[in-house]
Amino acid sequence: MVGIMDETDCKLLNLIQHDAALSLDELSERAGLSRNACWRRIKRLEDEGIIKGRVTLLDASRINVGLTAFIALRTTEHSASWLERFSNAVRDIPEIIGVYRMTGDVDYLLQAVIPDVAAYDRLYQRLIGRITLADVSSSFVMQEIKSTTVLPLDYAPERRG
Repeated sequence: MVGIMDETDCKLLNLIQHDAALSLDELSERAGLSRNACWRRIKRLEDEGIIKGRVTLLDASRINVGLTAFIALRTTEHSASWLERFSNAVRDIPEIIGVYRMTGDVDYLLQAVIPDVAAYDRLYQRLIGRITLADVSSSFVMQEIKSTTVLPLDYAPERRG
């Protein structure tokens, strides 16, 4: 179920998407709400699953995982048991930070962060040791032009009245 939000909800979501460390007092002031009203809205947005969590974003290069790889996978098997084995395999590899089932020529697209190509090769060997794949093709990011966790709120269903 899609949560219905008003302009104030969207304002709060925008604020915490940009800085989840804002205190309740800062949020309520910036949103023009009382502290209690702000807390109730945040709590409702969490209860409805619109706010899934709050995280700290790290600088990948500062923790020696500055190389991003996108790994395109094709498989010849499309069974529920294969998908379960695949899901378990990728969940257990911490360098893999995103996994997407795709349309088109690629079945799955993985995003991984590693220190270098040698580390990528070790990741690749772990992956193919855990799951049967028909084809693996990887590309390495040369320059990150845009990367954000901020979702657009222009499409959120509006509460009227």
